[in-house]
Amino acid sequence: MPTAKKKKPSVEDQLRALVRLQHIDNRIDQIHKLRGDLPEEIRDLEDERAGLETRLENYEEEMQEQEVAKRQAELDIKEAEGLIDKYEEQQLEVRNNREFDALTKEIEGQKERISEAEETIEEAEETIESHEAAIEETEQRLDELDGVLDEKRDKLEEVRQDTEDEEAKLEEIREEAEEQVGSRYLKAYQKLRDRLRDGRAVVPLKRGAAAGFAVPPQRQVEIRQRKNIVACEHTGRIIVDEDLYNETVDEMKEKVDL
Repeated sequence: MPTAKKKKPSVEDQLRALVRLQHIDNRIDQIHKLRGDLPEEIRDLEDERAGLETRLENYEEEMQEQEVAKRQAELDIKEAEGLIDKYEEQQLEVRNNREFDALTKEIEGQKERISEAEETIEEAEETIESHEAAIEETEQRLDELDGVLDEKRDKLEEVRQDTEDEEAKLEEIREEAEEQVGSRYLKAYQKLRDRLRDGRAVVPLKRGAAAGFAVPPQRQVEIRQRKNIVACEHTGRIIVDEDLYNETVDEMKEKVDL
């Protein structure tokens, strides 16, 4: 017995499939709107927190470097002072001006070394003091961020818990609805969804207009005949007969809680 050929979906079948898909996506979009800007706000706050932690690490690393420089400068001063005492004692025992002048030059060199070391200590102390204040301010901001993040994460989790089951069910139904749409139309639908801000790729014809744009009378007749896929000349949205749109949505409500 020959296998029966699978009936090719009509244009009206495709229009109904597109309406089903759009209706499901509208509901998913509503769920995402309930979450609002929370996911993005949380990402921004997490990025800021990571930046502050990096800044803290840099401050602490620079402070350690300054502490090392300060200790080295203090050792240099102590060593230079010891050498100055030594050279001054030697000056008392020199036998000629040349030796005296040579020791004087050494003493001046060590005094210059002390001066440079003191500058290093002063700069290090200023940097350390500045960084300590910056670290305190950064830690305060981190504490504030942690509080805000906890609050926003809790709020997002609350919304997710309230909508998780519904969204999972919608995603499952969506997969089935997507299979009913021809690949060419599905591709066009997805492109429109990505491009349009409100995500409405399929809209009903209502009182001679679709999504706020007037539709020419001849195109209205064509839409009501349901024999062609008609796109809005202004937005590219797929326009369907209002009765077909409403019938399809009502059928979905009878089968599933949508």
